[in-house]
Amino acid sequence: MVDARQRSWFGWGFVDEALSPDEVDGLRAFAAAHFGVTPTHTAEPRLDEVHLPDPRVAAPSALGAIMSDAVPNRAAHTYGKAYRDVARAFERRWENPPDLVAFPTTEADVVDLLDWASHADVAVVPYGGGSSVVGGVEGDLSGSARPDRPVVSLDLTGLSGVVEVDEVSRAARIRAGTYGPDADAGLKPFGLSMRHYPQSYEHSTVGGWVATRSGGHFATGPTHVDDLVESVRAVTPTGVWESRRLPGSGAGPSPDRLLIGSEGAIGVVTETWLRVQERPRWRASTPVHFAAPAGLEAAISAARLVVQSGLSPANCRVLDPTEAQSAGVSDGSSVLLLGFESADHPVDDALARAVTIAADVGGTPRGRPHGGPDAAGEWRSAFVRAPYLRDAMISLGFVAETFETACTWSDFDRLHAAIIDAVTAALTEVCGGGQVGMRVTHVYPDGLAPYYTVLAPGRPGSLVSQWDAVKAAASQAIMDAGGTITHHHAVGRVHMPGYRDQRPEPFARALAAAKLAVDPAGVLNPGVLVQLPGLIG
Repeated sequence: MVDARQRSWFGWGFVDEALSPDEVDGLRAFAAAHFGVTPTHTAEPRLDEVHLPDPRVAAPSALGAIMSDAVPNRAAHTYGKAYRDVARAFERRWENPPDLVAFPTTEADVVDLLDWASHADVAVVPYGGGSSVVGGVEGDLSGSARPDRPVVSLDLTGLSGVVEVDEVSRAARIRAGTYGPDADAGLKPFGLSMRHYPQSYEHSTVGGWVATRSGGHFATGPTHVDDLVESVRAVTPTGVWESRRLPGSGAGPSPDRLLIGSEGAIGVVTETWLRVQERPRWRASTPVHFAAPAGLEAAISAARLVVQSGLSPANCRVLDPTEAQSAGVSDGSSVLLLGFESADHPVDDALARAVTIAADVGGTPRGRPHGGPDAAGEWRSAFVRAPYLRDAMISLGFVAETFETACTWSDFDRLHAAIIDAVTAALTEVCGGGQVGMRVTHVYPDGLAPYYTVLAPGRPGSLVSQWDAVKAAASQAIMDAGGTITHHHAVGRVHMPGYRDQRPEPFARALAAAKLAVDPAGVLNPGVLVQLPGLIG
């Protein structure tokens, strides 16, 4: 492991990154000034407060060395890291804890575990790094055909490491349980990098990225892990699934594409070959401000024109005034953050061209375009820090969460207005008010991915139900306006209603048939992606 720091067992990230008492006091003052409330702080949950039901199944002797029924392990694997997960922890609610936690160290361990689970009628929920924000790692089987089955949480972090590097082809074979920083540390001696940095980079695994179709930090291609995958190896209850390493193939539907985004419902990813890149040597960035009243509209237009120009910026992110002010990079303007990087040539000219395009629609560049501290750097720091702030806001009794979608450029105005109206109305109804901010995280020649942040005073003890009401309103607005239920947060259990509406019915039947073929006993993550009432999970 590159970083042996202690991870929070219930909340986001590393324990030593959590907000200090002084910082929490600062948030309390912010809440009082902006929302007219005086929050009461709730102490973090402690492991000695956790009381779980007895396991409904015992580990077989052959697997005893890799399985645990200890309360600390079961509690830490009960939830992912969504708002509703952390809020339930603060409320001392431990719903649907796994009966056992498995820690395999070899692929053979995974094979043996799935073989036992298939015969013992035990569900297996792959956990990855546990950073899911959509209920994808939770042992809630209520959406499956047999909701009362025992559950094993499958933690693959013991199956980690960079196994092989093909420097000529620029690809690396990496085990599924490898955290992002560990993977890049294994590539660094070769001067290579994955160039894939989701917000959960430090706390998620390579196998988890593949299983959830992870989206990286960069605004233009490759944006999703799909574009990095050269081949995948996975274990299913009926055998090992491994695709051939190829740069491309026209041989029918891609076997990798069925595993990418399958969220552990089709197979357990054990390793993958990923395309890697040289580490960048040249970088340049600058913020461009767009003043009201047409600020946001002009910033969105600028982002579209830049990406349609073929410049392919690494960063082409729009922040509305609320997001920009929260990140400390603006005082009332919308901001377009532009950045370029390269491993083999300077990028100043590309940045200059992008700035010219933005200026032509009313943008004003500010900051330091050739390095040093600027708004783009400040925003990146706020981006990485945001989940820690969210956990602190939960401790103060606030609803503080995000959701995202994607749409075509021509549909954005209508979708954005519908979302703002629906979420504002829901916040007024369930929280008495609140604020909604928006940023654009990814851009494509034909569309964009808007990402929304919600902040509102809540009622301790009712935080989960309040957020669920707001999230339901947002999801309905997204689906009605023709957006996707998720651009990069995966489906899990939270997004299943929207996913069912979004996917074509013939495809749903085809996916169910594939599930039945490789997992006839329905042990893999029941209720996620695939539902076969009366047959399997």
